[in-house]
Amino acid sequence: MRLDRFDLNLLVALDALLEERSVTRASERLCIGQSATSAALARLRDYFGDTLLVQVGRRMELTPLAQSLIGPVRDALMRARSAISIRPIFEPAAISRTFSVAASDYMLDVLLADAVRKLAASAPGMRLDIRRTPVDVLEAFERGTIDMLIIPEQYASRLQHPQTEVLRDEHVCMMCAESARDIRELTMDDYMNRGHVSIRLGNEVSLAFEEWFLPRYGRQRRVECTVDQFSVAPLLVMGTERIVTMHRRMAEEMAKRFPVLLFPAPFEMQPVCEVMVWPRYLDEDPAHRWLRTAVQMSVIAEPFRNGDQNTDS
Repeated sequence: MRLDRFDLNLLVALDALLEERSVTRASERLCIGQSATSAALARLRDYFGDTLLVQVGRRMELTPLAQSLIGPVRDALMRARSAISIRPIFEPAAISRTFSVAASDYMLDVLLADAVRKLAASAPGMRLDIRRTPVDVLEAFERGTIDMLIIPEQYASRLQHPQTEVLRDEHVCMMCAESARDIRELTMDDYMNRGHVSIRLGNEVSLAFEEWFLPRYGRQRRVECTVDQFSVAPLLVMGTERIVTMHRRMAEEMAKRFPVLLFPAPFEMQPVCEVMVWPRYLDEDPAHRWLRTAVQMSVIAEPFRNGDQNTDS
C-alpha cells in the first residue's frame, strides 16, 4: 500500500533499522533475510534521498535526517497498532488484551494491587504485565514498551504525554523499634547522626532525595545502604541504628508487621505526588481508558495528613 508515493510496508522496516542501527539485527527483529532488509534500506534511501545509515568505523550511525525520523516513525506505528486493536463495542468482561505497567513496589502496594484484584472479577481477560520501574524509564516509555507509567510528578513532567495525578503522600522516618525506644521526638541532630538507607528507583531518580536535601540544608545524609525497592526497607533497618525515609502509606502497613517505629521527618518536605502517564496514541483507546479509571478508583480512600505529629504507636 502506498501513501504519497511511500510504500507503507517499509515503515516497519524503517523503525527497526532506526532503532537497531544494523541490517543484521533489524533482519532478526523483522524475521526476514538480510538481503530483504538491505533491499528495504535501499528503497528507503532512494525515497528520502539520504543514506540514513552510514558506516563509522565498525558500527553504523544515523544521519541527522534519520535521527529526526525516530520519533515520528515510532509514533505512527504505535498509533496504527492502537487503531487496529480498538473494537466497536468495548465490553470489559469480554476483553482479551495485555497492558504493560511500570511502577515502583510502593505504587503496587498502595494502588495497583487493589486494581488487579478487582480486574479479576470485572475483566478477567485483561492482563497487566507489571514491571519494576526500569533504569532508563523515560527512554523505555518513549520507545512504546510501556502502556502505563506511574512515577513522581517531577519526572512525569518531562514527558509530553497525557497524565493525571493519582495520589499524594507524605514522608516519615522508619527506625528499628529497639534502637529508637528512647526517642520521643526525632530531631535534626538525631536524623543526621544516624546512617541512612536510600531508596533509588532507576537512573532518573537514583539519588533524588539527596539531590533535594543538600541545597536546602547544606548538609548531606550518611548513606550506608541503597536499594531499589521500598518493600525491603524494614529488613534493612531492623537490628541497626539506621533510618529510612519513605512514604507514609506503605510505612504504616510495614509497622504493623515489623518491629519498627515511625516518626515525622524533622524538616519540611514537599509531599510526594504520584502521576499516571500513558502514551498519547492510547488516549482514546476505550480499553485503556477503562483501565485508567479502574486504577484511579483504587486509590486508598484516606485523607492526606500533612503536618501530623508522632506517627509511632
